[in-house]
Amino acid sequence: MSTEPGAGQGGWHWPSGHDLILLDEVDSTMAEARRRAPLPRPTWIVARRQNAAVGRRGRAWAAPEGNLSATLVIDPGCPPAQAALYSFVASYALFATLTAYVDDHAQIALKWPNDVLLRGGKLAGILLESDGAGGRVARLAIGIGVNLNTAPAAVAVELRGLAPVTLAELTGEPVDPLEFLAFLAEHFAHQDRFFRRHGFGPLRAAWLDRAARLGQTITARTGTEELTGTFVTVDEDGQLVLETAGGRRSIAAADVFF
Repeated sequence: MSTEPGAGQGGWHWPSGHDLILLDEVDSTMAEARRRAPLPRPTWIVARRQNAAVGRRGRAWAAPEGNLSATLVIDPGCPPAQAALYSFVASYALFATLTAYVDDHAQIALKWPNDVLLRGGKLAGILLESDGAGGRVARLAIGIGVNLNTAPAAVAVELRGLAPVTLAELTGEPVDPLEFLAFLAEHFAHQDRFFRRHGFGPLRAAWLDRAARLGQTITARTGTEELTGTFVTVDEDGQLVLETAGGRRSIAAADVFF
């Protein structure tokens, strides 16, 4: 089913200028976004069930029914380095959305590069995929998975990864995925406008205020090495900065472990 919702549909508000494609089942919303390209406006593709979802580095992503499985497709009209910063836009929009459900905001943390934690467990993950030419990204797909009501089975958790948690465990009642999506879509639209207008600086500062394990010892595993050190900051390019025994290191991409 494809819709172009406006304010008030289903009892919730939807950001103007954004489309919604709601599917009962799909292999993955990221794959569906590729099949439907090009899309004329910012579009959320959402599935009640995914049967072949993929996360970072091609890993299988468990997506039980009742959770949020979504991909937002936008045209950021910017260089690839700036488009990569949309993982921070998305994670901070998720933080803002969760504040409507979680009274103690200190229980929500943002884990570099693209996870959202609740009570120290993994609640959500983000995946970016981009296309473009001439140094300009014309299509950015932002995949977002949130454990609203069901946690993935233990066998689906990456070795050394954080245990998954659900939002319903904290709220004590089921969470409506479409209501959560509507809140998220509004917050993302707001954060996107702010990011385009003011750049990464203010967003970086806000993100760091919610960063998991800032100032503590963490381990970053890149494709070629594993580094352990103090999480100092995230720099102006979105890179993780570690103070290691061998000196300060800036890391563009890695898996982080606590």
